[in-house]
Amino acid sequence: MASRVNSSFTLIPNQKYRRSNRRSSYSSNNLASDSQPVSTLGNFKALPLEIFQVILRYLSVKDISMLSMVSKTVSQHIINYISTSSGSKRLLLPDFHNLELPDRKQDSAILEYYRSLGLLFKRCTLLLPTKERLKYIHKILAEVSCFKFSGCAAPLQCLGLPCYGIFLQTLTAGWDELECHRVYNFLCELTDLPRKMQTVVCSKPGSARKLELRIRLFCRRVLLDHWTHRSDSAFWLTRILKPWPMVNQARLLYIIFGPVSPQDGQVVWQKMIEEATDEPSLKGLADAIKLLYDTGTKEWTADDIISLVDELSVVPREWLLENNARLLILSGNNICFTFMASKAVNGRAVELARLIVFLALVCEKELYCMDWAVKMMQKVCKVFSTPVERSNFLQSVANAFACVTVEMLQSIMSGDHDEDDRSFLNLYHLVQAQANFHKEVLYLTINTLST
Repeated sequence: MASRVNSSFTLIPNQKYRRSNRRSSYSSNNLASDSQPVSTLGNFKALPLEIFQVILRYLSVKDISMLSMVSKTVSQHIINYISTSSGSKRLLLPDFHNLELPDRKQDSAILEYYRSLGLLFKRCTLLLPTKERLKYIHKILAEVSCFKFSGCAAPLQCLGLPCYGIFLQTLTAGWDELECHRVYNFLCELTDLPRKMQTVVCSKPGSARKLELRIRLFCRRVLLDHWTHRSDSAFWLTRILKPWPMVNQARLLYIIFGPVSPQDGQVVWQKMIEEATDEPSLKGLADAIKLLYDTGTKEWTADDIISLVDELSVVPREWLLENNARLLILSGNNICFTFMASKAVNGRAVELARLIVFLALVCEKELYCMDWAVKMMQKVCKVFSTPVERSNFLQSVANAFACVTVEMLQSIMSGDHDEDDRSFLNLYHLVQAQANFHKEVLYLTINTLST
């Protein structure tokens, strides 16, 4: 019995040992296979590099962009391919002028292509430091002359700068402000943009027309026009303006967003001081002012915006007051009121009264609601601290209507009017504006008394 027990004890461990031995043998085989290095090229490992690059030639930019995310090694191979002469020539569309498709469909297609190309460069350079990324991308894009500040002989008919802008917008989307600062500084060094801006802001307006046009096109088409979020547009516009004193900021704002000639696209400097202008001529300036005011960036206070509008109204010389009033209306209620309240606080009531007259005139001409002008005047009245000041201000408004009417009438009687009788029409609009303005004042008074 004892011998049977002993034999059982000797057999069972042997059986366990054999099962354990089979398991360890199986596990060791698995570990051996797992420990073998797996190529980050996957199935492409079996191909020579030349064949890999041949395959890339048959892929679209979007497909190459997706492929670049497979691994670091694949991404590096794609970078090497782009760096080759054949790779860069294939990816960079060289012609931005001979566009044949109707309805600007080809324009849209090329812009979308460079958006995809920007995404490709964003992905395949993801692991590089910002400075190295920019250097590499510049090395590739430097082959395209239309991407350069003065590289195209016909910039108004060229899609080069818009494509460059959409490329950069896609590349830098989602980057933090510090990295975007580096991008702007890199572009400034590349194009010598600060020195060019220094030239135009320190010269007589219009004396460097071609350079003004180049600065306008580069800033608009490369830095500002392609952002979907207003905060991004405000960031880049701030980078352009903030290094300069306020008077130069106003000059640059006019160069970038002011009215231009439909013939040659150059900035028209005399438009604001010689004749009443239309809404499209001022819309770009008004939108830029609203952009800086509404986004609430720490770098722009309300006082900064009001000072900028004040400086802008004397570029290159003092504007016609009607143009100033039109700009304020287009800039929105908040900016308009803040600007007018600033004048009230600083004791410029007579100047403010004349401005209200021209606000009413613009409302009449553009068929805006006249009660807006009356309510704006009512709101500004509350800025004055005493009843006497408010009374004097209202008297100044009444006097301003009379004075402006007499001035227009004297201009017509002296023979100083246009052949197309615009002066007569302007006087007619002013009389109508005065009547409608006072009608709204009466309505407001009666409604106040009845309540």
